[in-house]
Amino acid sequence: MKRPLAAAIALCVLSASAAWAQSTAPSTTAEPTDPKATEQWEPVPKIVTPGKQDDAPPSDAVVLFDGHDLSQWEASKDHSPAHWNVHDGIVTVDKTTGNIQTKQHFKNYQLHLEWQVPKDITGEGQGRGNSGLFLASTGPGDEGYEIQILDSYKNTTYVNGQAASVYKQTAPLVNVMRPPGEWQTYDVVWTAPVFAADGTVKSPGYVTLFHNGVLVQNHTQLAGETLYVGKPKYKPYDEAAIKLQAHGDHSKPISFRNIWVRSLD
Repeated sequence: MKRPLAAAIALCVLSASAAWAQSTAPSTTAEPTDPKATEQWEPVPKIVTPGKQDDAPPSDAVVLFDGHDLSQWEASKDHSPAHWNVHDGIVTVDKTTGNIQTKQHFKNYQLHLEWQVPKDITGEGQGRGNSGLFLASTGPGDEGYEIQILDSYKNTTYVNGQAASVYKQTAPLVNVMRPPGEWQTYDVVWTAPVFAADGTVKSPGYVTLFHNGVLVQNHTQLAGETLYVGKPKYKPYDEAAIKLQAHGDHSKPISFRNIWVRSLD
């Protein structure tokens, strides 16, 4: 016999209330009186030496680009050597050679990256300093999970496509873009999605992002891979490369420097 909806709801509320009351009921176990009873001594956290400045790589970081070469990177399309333009301690996108990605694959990590839109940038909307940081690359093109890179300083576009957005999913909490010609900083914590043996999602991906030191994505849940057209969906993977996009817009290419990552696994 089916219960009326109101009765079913009332039953759920009463059950939840009973569970809450049971979980918050006073414990019959005596509280410890010795402060040592709540001290934890092991395991001892390993020692990591921080950089001299907060943007410098700590001792356990993998330095992905230090201004000298692209030895840690490869072309996404065919895994050949990366051929973007390294000069003056920075690397500038070469749009003719396509996306580049790390040779090493990662799962959960902390990432630091700095990027710069040219001071004399032209164009508008998505055609102005466009690139992307793919937190996990799942294919040779633009497949994966993208944090948008764009000149969003006095440049109007769709909000889930401006700088620091989870592309086509979640707009940043605030716009903290510096003017073109100044360096921008991304500090990212990426929690990769976890998949069951049959490919179903056990837990989704999450990203926390600071743009120029300001929180703009607060443990944001991703609905799946970021797509230009269509609704996001997940595709099983384990570890993946970190990818930088060579976008095909007609504005001048952007540059990067000081890129490092810390595995959190």
